[in-house]
Amino acid sequence: MSDNIIKFGKAKKSIARKAKEERAAENRVKYGRTKSEKTRDKAVSDKKARHLDQHKRDE
Repeated sequence: MSDNIIKFGKAKKSIARKAKEERAAENRVKYGRTKSEKTRDKAVSDKKARHLDQHKRDE
């Protein structure tokens, strides 16, 4: 019966720790890019936008 005892302070801390680790992982994916990757992605998106603009029909 002593196996079922849970200390709430410890449980809350472990839940908070997991949430913090998950948020850190999301931020690494979101913000963890190099400058060259950012400029390459911007160049690709600009090129796609220009391509679409060139193929618009005038009305």
